[in-house]
Amino acid sequence: MNQPFVVLMLRWSILALGVTVAANVVPGIECADLTTLVIVVVLLSFCNAVLRPLMVLMALPFIVMTLGFGLVLINALLFLLVGALVNGFHVESFWSALGGSIIVGLSNLLVMSFLKTKRPPDGPPHDPRGGAGPRPSKDDDVIDI
Repeated sequence: MNQPFVVLMLRWSILALGVTVAANVVPGIECADLTTLVIVVVLLSFCNAVLRPLMVLMALPFIVMTLGFGLVLINALLFLLVGALVNGFHVESFWSALGGSIIVGLSNLLVMSFLKTKRPPDGPPHDPRGGAGPRPSKDDDVIDI
């Protein structure tokens, strides 16, 4: 799956699934229709690509002190921001945004863990000495001289 467009569509589909689940499970989050869902997904993706790294950089000491919980708060703030910007997508409070961002994050983690596959090795085995033997493993503690 090396095509960037296919990867983007897959990630947007997973994000749409997470937002839909959050809208159905978390009280205080409502999504009006499919068009609104598409707008929310695109805007959330944009915020995660542009605003989130800036917010993480500025809040890095807080994130380190809270052992990463600050990232969950940043995700909730972005979820709340998108709720304020998109008509038809309503996020009632910060706590609703926190619940929604946790559900979206967990759904993303769960689906992506199922979709990950091991990549095959890149080509035939290679012996660095010029022979056609098996490739040495990366976990090998023996130094071959």
